[in-house]
Amino acid sequence: MELRVLEYFLTVAREQSITAAAESLHISQPALSTQLKAMETELGKQLLIRGVKGSRKVTLTEEGMILRKRAEEIISLVRRTENEITQSDATIAGNVFIGAGETETVRLFAMVAKKLQKKYPDIQYHISSGNAEHVLEYLDKGLIDFGLLFTEIDPQKYEVMTLPFRDTWGVLMRRDSPLAEKETICPEDLWDKPLIVSHQKGDNLYLENWIGREESELHIVATYNLIFNASLLVDEGLGYALCYDGLINTQGSNLCFRPFSPQLNASGYIVWKKYQMFSKAAGVFLQSLKELLEKEAGSI
Repeated sequence: MELRVLEYFLTVAREQSITAAAESLHISQPALSTQLKAMETELGKQLLIRGVKGSRKVTLTEEGMILRKRAEEIISLVRRTENEITQSDATIAGNVFIGAGETETVRLFAMVAKKLQKKYPDIQYHISSGNAEHVLEYLDKGLIDFGLLFTEIDPQKYEVMTLPFRDTWGVLMRRDSPLAEKETICPEDLWDKPLIVSHQKGDNLYLENWIGREESELHIVATYNLIFNASLLVDEGLGYALCYDGLINTQGSNLCFRPFSPQLNASGYIVWKKYQMFSKAAGVFLQSLKELLEKEAGSI
C-alpha cells in the first residue's frame, strides 16, 4: 500500500466526494477511482460506499473508517520523521509532542519551553490532551514523545520520571451547595450526593478506595473527560464533580472547590518509551526538564 494512495483515500474521506477530491489533488477522477478500487482489491474489503445515481456523496464503510484513523496516524508519523531527518545538524529545531491529562502540572512543560525559547526559537510544542488510555496509545504508536500520567506505569515498557509534587483531589461544587459550608469533604459526605466523576478507569479505582464505596453504590449522574465540561454541569446544579484542585478558576464564579479529608493526592509521572530515539528538539527538552525537576526536588 503506497503512502500516496493513503493520502488520496484521506482526501476522499474529507471531501466525501471523489470528484471534489480529484479536483483538490489535481488528478483526473477516473485515475483517482482506479487507485481507490485497486486499494480495495489489495485489502479485500470495500472501503467506500459510492453515492446512488444522482448523488456524488461518498461515505466510508466500517473498514473504511478504521483505515482512515490508521492512515491519519501513518501520515502524521511519516511527516514528523521527515521533518526530524531533514533538520540541519547545526540547528536544533522541530517539534516536541506531549500527551497529558488536565492537571496544573502541565505548567512544568510551559516553564521548560519558556526557558528554551530564547536559545532555540524554532522548537514548537504540541500538547495532546486526553486520559491515560489516550496518552499510552499515542506513546505506543510513536505519535508523541512524552506522556504525563497519574496512573501505574509498566517499567518494563516505559522510562518513568516521578514528579516531586502531587495533585490534590477534592470536590467542585456550587457556592450555594450544602457541602460548600464545609472546609473539607469527608467520604460519607458524598455517599448520597449526585456525583460527576472522571470516566478514566484508574481515577475511579483510586477514588473508590478513598470513598469506601464501590461505584455501583454511589449516585453517579454523569462522567467526564474534560473538567471544564464537567464544571458546566456543576454550575447548572446537576451534581458535585470530583477532580483535581487548580483546574477551574472559581474566582468570581458560582463555583468553589473543597479538598478531601483525609487528604488524597495523586502522584504524577513523565513517561516515554524505552530505547526511544528522540529528535534533537525532544532530547534538549528532556534534558532541560530533568534539570528543572532536580532543582524543584531540591527546594522541596
